[in-house]
This record gives sequence, C-alpha cells and structure tokens, in this order.
Amino acid sequence: MRTDIFARLDREPEPPKIETPRMSRHRIALFGGTLAFYLAIVVAVLVSSWLVALDWKVMLFRPYQQWPELHAFLDYYVVLGQRGPTAVMVASWLGWRSWRQHTLRPLLTLGASLLLLNLSVGAVKLGLGRLGPHYATQIGSAELFAGGDIFPSGHTANAVVTWGILAYLATTPRARRYLSAVSAFVSLGVGLTTVYIGTHWLSDVLLGWAAGLLILLALPWFEPLITRTEVWILSVREQWRNRRGLREPVPPAPVTTPEPVLLPQALGGGAAAEGVQEAASTGQAPGAAGHPGAATRARAHPAHPVRPERTPPAPAGSRRPPHADRSPRNSSAGPSRPVAGGPVAP
Repeated sequence: MRTDIFARLDREPEPPKIETPRMSRHRIALFGGTLAFYLAIVVAVLVSSWLVALDWKVMLFRPYQQWPELHAFLDYYVVLGQRGPTAVMVASWLGWRSWRQHTLRPLLTLGASLLLLNLSVGAVKLGLGRLGPHYATQIGSAELFAGGDIFPSGHTANAVVTWGILAYLATTPRARRYLSAVSAFVSLGVGLTTVYIGTHWLSDVLLGWAAGLLILLALPWFEPLITRTEVWILSVREQWRNRRGLREPVPPAPVTTPEPVLLPQALGGGAAAEGVQEAASTGQAPGAAGHPGAATRARAHPAHPVRPERTPPAPAGSRRPPHADRSPRNSSAGPSRPVAGGPVAP
C-alpha cells in the first residue's frame, strides 16, 4: 500500500464544502464605507486640502535618505506589488487548486478581479493624470491633469487584490483569517515601500488601498457571471472531446471476389462439358446447364464477361503416335506372340 505523497495526490480528494461568498449586509456596509473613503480621498486631492500638504511634507522628508540601509531590501520587497510576478505566482497556486478541486472557479475569480482592477484603477489614473513626486513642478500643488498616471497607486491596489484573493477563496474560516492577515501585511508594506522609495505620494497609497478593497468586496456580485462562464467553458470542452472521439478511421469497404468461370477442361469432359457447350451456344452463362447456382451467380455479376470456350480435349486413350511396322495390340490380324518354350515357326 502506497503511503507517500503521490498516493495522496492520486486520490484527489475534493474539499468538504466550498462556500461562495455572498453580498451580506455586513459586506455591503463595508463596501459603502470604503467607497465613501475612496471618494473623500479624491475630493481632498482635487481641492488641494491638508492631504496634499502632507504629501509634500513626506516627500521633502525623503525617507530613503533617512534610512538608506533599508533601500536594498525594499527594492526587492516592492516586487510583491508588481502585476506580472504576483499574477504568475498566485495563478500557479490557484491553477493547482483548480485541478485538485475539479473546478475553474479559482482561476476565473482571479481573472475577474484583475480585469476589474485594471479597468477601475486605469480609468482613474488616466482621468486625473497626476504626476509623481520625482516629476513634481510646484511645491504645494496637487500636480493633477499633467499627464501622469500614479493616482491611485497601482502597486498598492494590485497587492491588495492579488494577495487578498487567496483569503477570498479560502475554504475554511481559519484559513481565511490567516490569509487575510498575510494579505493585509503584504499590501500595507508594499504601499509604504512606494512612499519610502519616492515613487508615490502618500495619498496615492491611501487611494490604492481603498481601490483594491473595493474590488474584493464587490466580487460576490460577479459570482453568478463566473459560474455561467465556468459552465460554458466546460460544455465547450465536452463538445470538443466528443468531436475528437467521433473522428475514428473508417474501415475500407469489403472487396467482392467474382465467382470463377468453369471451363470444359476443368469439368473433365462428359456431361458437364456438354452442358457448358450448350450454355455457350444458347447465350447462357457457363455452368448454367450443369449447376443451377452458376446461372444465378452469373446474373449477379453481369459486369464480368464470359470467357470464350476452347477446343475440347482429345478423347481418353493413348496419345502415342501409331507405328508403321506394328499392328495394334487388340487387333485380331497377324500372328500371335510366341509362347516361351514352344516350337519356333519356320
């Protein structure tokens, strides 16, 4: 009996129960509060309020100069918020889960969340056009509508969604609590790292946290669409498999061998040969007179022509040519052969 890890993988146990999150009152309240916070940040930046002044104070403080020993480590840590590497890592894990649980829901949920993130965050980035701290032109200005694309912070929002989707798809409450804590720690660290490096304002990070959290809270509204998409993909796969199964090699059609035509030589003369000759003179198929089934076979194969008859063989008997000096053995004429021991004729 196999007890290693491969034996456990062969069984492919499915989880006891996969609960799909729903838009409960608690979740709707969180969504409403996060949306209000999101709008408040946008308005505060648009009117150049105290939040913009705080952005400039943090930027002029230059954290990367205050703690330079952290710079080497945080340059690598911020990669946890980049879209490409994090999407590959999380998609690999969710792909393994999809294979183990025989469902496409984890991968489809990740795809839907990333699509919503790119659409919402990208639209606000391009619409407001805020410049980053390294490209700021006027102290105290919000640097809006100047062709930038940093508000909200894409690294921060992507960290919230990519790592938070693991907690969203957790199958047990305990795993959901642990994964929520891990995703919160990673996303907070990524946001503060962008402020430390100087690539984002503090308000960019605040809006990035809110944008990512809004995506996670709104995912239950898209669960019916995810389910329909999964059903459609599985039905297309089954149709493709069925088409592949029907394309089997067609066996060749059987080749019918025509019946042989009996010749007089094969019949050995006699009544059978006379029947063949009579059938040939009357226009019937050879063998029709000798065997009733031959005529039926000849009619069944009208495409085969009747072979011409040959000259009948010589009658049975000796084929040795006659000798001029000898007489036939059975002839009564001529002297008989002498008997041994008898008198010799003069």
